[in-house]
Amino acid sequence: MLVGVMSDTHGRRRAARAAMKRFAQLNVEYVIHCGDVGGIEVFSELLALPCTFVWGNTDFPEQGVHAFLNSVGLRTPGKPPARLTLDGKRFAVFHGHESGFSRAVNALDVDYLLHGHTHVARDERTGRVRIINPGALHRAHPKSVATLHTRTDTLTFHEIDGA
Repeated sequence: MLVGVMSDTHGRRRAARAAMKRFAQLNVEYVIHCGDVGGIEVFSELLALPCTFVWGNTDFPEQGVHAFLNSVGLRTPGKPPARLTLDGKRFAVFHGHESGFSRAVNALDVDYLLHGHTHVARDERTGRVRIINPGALHRAHPKSVATLHTRTDTLTFHEIDGA
C-alpha cells in the first residue's frame, strides 16, 4: 500500500492541492496529515483520498470545523497519538508538540511513528520503530511531503513546487 504523509499546511489550500495532485499522480491510496492543518479549505482538499489526521499546536477547531468534518465523514481525532493499521503495519501519528511525544518512541508498539511540527523532513530508526516527518508545506524550503510503501518499507520525499 502506498501511503502519503503530509504536515504543517497551516491553511495553505494551494499547497494542500498541489500535494494531493502529486499523491494522485503517484497512486497513493491513503493520506495521513500530521497536524497544523489550518482549516476547512485544507480539509476540502484532503477529501480526495481516505485520510487520517491529528490536530497540531496551531489548530483551533471551532464548531464550524467540527460540523464540516462530520458532514463529510472525516473522523475528528481524539487524544494523541492517532493509531491505525494499514496493510498490516501499525502507525502512531503525532503532531510533535505533545508532552508524550518524546517518550512515545520507546513506549509504543508500532512500526511507524509519524510527526510534523518541526517543518524539517526526518527519516530515522530507533530500534524497530521508523520515525518519519514529511517536512512541511508552509515555512519550509523545500516544501515537501512523503510517500511510504508499506510492503517494501520504501520512503520517498517529494518536493512540492508552486505551493
